Amino acid sequence: MLMTDRKNTAVEIARKAGQLALEYFTDQDALVIDHKGHQDFVSQADRNVELLTRELLAGAFPDDAIVGEEHAPATGTSGYTWVIDPIDGTTNFINGIPAWTVVIAGVQDGQTQIGVIHDPCNNETFVAVRDQGAFLNDAPLRLSDDRTMADGSVGIGYSNRVDDQGVVRLVTALVGQGAMFYRNASGALSLAYVAAGRLLGYSEEHMNAWDCLAGQLIVSEAGGCVEAQDADAMIRDGGRVVVGTATVFDTLLQVSQDAFGQAR
Repeated sequence: MLMTDRKNTAVEIARKAGQLALEYFTDQDALVIDHKGHQDFVSQADRNVELLTRELLAGAFPDDAIVGEEHAPATGTSGYTWVIDPIDGTTNFINGIPAWTVVIAGVQDGQTQIGVIHDPCNNETFVAVRDQGAFLNDAPLRLSDDRTMADGSVGIGYSNRVDDQGVVRLVTALVGQGAMFYRNASGALSLAYVAAGRLLGYSEEHMNAWDCLAGQLIVSEAGGCVEAQDADAMIRDGGRVVVGTATVFDTLLQVSQDAFGQAR
C-alpha cells in the first residue's frame, strides 16, 4: 500500500476515534475515571476510543503491529507499527477543558513515517508523511520564523516519570531567556502548535512514544528542528523531546540539557 493511502486511512480513523471521544467529552457527568498515579488519570473514554482505533487499524492493516497507551501491544508481520494515543490530554478531557487530541503515528525501520494529530474540539487535523511535508486541514505548514526566545512562547511538559525539579529549572531558564512558557497538558497538541507557528518550541524531559512521535514528524516536515531519536527506542523506553524553530532550537536544546541534567 502506498504511504499516501496509509496516511489517508490513518486520518479517517483518527477522525472516527475523535468523534467517539467527543461524544464522551460532551457528557462529562457520565465519565468513569480511574487514578493511575500522581497527576495520571484514565477514563473509560480513553480505553474505548483506543479499542475503536485498534479495531479500525487492524481491519485496514491486518499485518501491522499496534502499540497504544491503554492496552497490550498487538504483534504484526509487516515490519510496520502503529503507535496510538486515544486521548492525549486526559486531565484536560476529564475536567471539561477542550485541549486534547487523538494521536496516530506509523513507524517503520526506526523512523516515524506518518503522523496524525486530530483535535476534535477545534476541527483541526495536523498531518505529515516523511519527505512529503506537513499539513493542517490540507493547508501546507511551512515554518519560516526568525523570532527569538524573547519574542514568543515555548511549550513545556510535565512528566510524573522524572524528578519534578527538572521542569522547575527549565521554567527558570526560559524566563531568564526572556521567553514566555506555556503548558496546555497535551504534549501532542503543543508539538502540533510548534509546527503551526503558534509556539516557538516545546521541551519535555520524558515523553512516551504515543505522545510525541506523530508531533515530532509534523514539526520536522513543517521545517522545524527536532532532537534526533530512534522511534523504536522511543516505543521501548520513551525519552526527552525538544523541538523548535530553526532560530531557537539550539538555545532551547541547551537550556533543556542544563535543566534536566542529562545529555542525550
